[in-house]
Amino acid sequence: MSPDRHPSLPSLPVQAELVNRPLAAFAQDYLDGMATGAHSHSRAQLLYATSGVMRILAAGALHVVPTGRALWVPAGLLHEVTMQGAVAMRALFLRADVTGSGPAGVTVMAVSPLLRELVLAACSGPLEWDESGRGGHLAALILDEIACAPTLPLGVPQPRDPRLVRLAQAMRADPARDRTLEDWAEEVGASPRTLTRRFREETGLGFAVWRQQTRLAEAAALLAQGMTPARAAAAVGYASASAFGAAWRAAFGGTPARMGRDDGRFA
Repeated sequence: MSPDRHPSLPSLPVQAELVNRPLAAFAQDYLDGMATGAHSHSRAQLLYATSGVMRILAAGALHVVPTGRALWVPAGLLHEVTMQGAVAMRALFLRADVTGSGPAGVTVMAVSPLLRELVLAACSGPLEWDESGRGGHLAALILDEIACAPTLPLGVPQPRDPRLVRLAQAMRADPARDRTLEDWAEEVGASPRTLTRRFREETGLGFAVWRQQTRLAEAAALLAQGMTPARAAAAVGYASASAFGAAWRAAFGGTPARMGRDDGRFA
């Protein structure tokens, strides 16, 4: 539920990618609506924010990353980050020889209280830390925590057809709009049959399933920003809090009320 046009960010510093250490930390605060533009890095990244929500387009999916969660981005993967709210980004760049601890592909991850404190500690230290001292111990613990971090289904496949892109943008702007593909067909200039076929081809999902995933991802962002489950349910188009809770449990386990847990989980 954020605008689709954003002011650009300046290029990120390259020191964190070039430093001769297995792991380098980067800390930067951003204003609401800022965006990085499409780019890639030579190292894998763990993108984490202590405040705000990051929306990250990567590998054909839009990943909503609420406060307290993180996104693993493999090296060389083109991605674009857009900030929702004031974002305090704390990122890690990992050298190729240590990325075996991370997922194989782009993934939203839970961040445990221990991993959170480790990331913050890495960000407060020097880039060229002592590999045999405290910095080396922090890096080893970080890699262990990344290896055991649970993954979260917060990536929604995105269509490429310009007509479906307009539909997807409209749904993100107002996920409560309760329209069928037949309703959308006239607005975007395609037949319902064409939209149905293209949606399946480009996202791997039927429209109803894609819409539900989009609504739940948007709800996760709202909940992370402090909205109550009842208000979040209404904001993304659920007729009742109980219906929203059932959909949430089916997708994530647990309840929406636990979205703000410090361990980064939903359950």
